[in-house]
Amino acid sequence: MNGGHNPSEERLLAYAAGTLSPPEAVVVAAHLAMRPANDAWVRRLQAVGGRLLDDLEPEPLADDALARVLARAEVDAGEVLASTPLNDMAGLPEPLRRYALGPWRWLGPGMRARDVHAPRDGDCRVILLEIGPGRDTPRHTHGGVELTCVIHGAYATETARFDVGDFEEADAEVLHQPRVVSPEACLCVVALDGQIELDGWLGKLIQPFVRL
Repeated sequence: MNGGHNPSEERLLAYAAGTLSPPEAVVVAAHLAMRPANDAWVRRLQAVGGRLLDDLEPEPLADDALARVLARAEVDAGEVLASTPLNDMAGLPEPLRRYALGPWRWLGPGMRARDVHAPRDGDCRVILLEIGPGRDTPRHTHGGVELTCVIHGAYATETARFDVGDFEEADAEVLHQPRVVSPEACLCVVALDGQIELDGWLGKLIQPFVRL
C-alpha cells in the first residue's frame, strides 16, 4: 500500500469482503479513489476471496442477505439518490459524486457541514466537513466510530498530520482536537456514528448546540 495514513488492514479486509457498514464503505471508497495503489491491493483481495468462494460448499443465506447486498450495491454501483446532478462541488472523488448533497449547515466560525445522502446504518451517516485555514475543532472524543478522509487541504492532531487522501480512524478511546494547517480550507468526508462528545466543562456546556 501507499505511504501516508491508510485504513487499517482489518478495515480494508472488511471492505473487500463487503462487511463494512454502507457509510464506512463510502469513506473507504473515497480514499481508494485517491490512492490507486491501495485500490489495487483491495481488488487483489477481492479476487482471492472470489477464488476461495468457488471452493466452498453452498450454505443457506442469512435473512438480511438481500438487504445487505442492495445497500452495498448502492455504495459500489453509485445509485444517485436525487434527480439533481451532483456537479456543484468540483474535485470530489468519484464515489462521492454518486450521491445527492444536502445544504451547507453552519457549525461555528469557519466551520460548516453538509449531508451526503448515501445509505445510513442506524445513527452512522456520511457528511462533508469543511474547516477554514487556521481553525480547529473543539477537543472531543466520539460516541461511536468516526472515519475521516481528507479530500483537499490538511489538518493535524496532537500526534499526526493528515494530507489529501489520508485516512483517520477514531472511536471513543481517541481524544483529539484537529486543526487545519493548510493555507486553504480543509474538506473531509466523514462517516460518523452518533455525535462527537466535547471535552471539558465548556464542552459539556455547549454540547447541546453542536450537532453534526
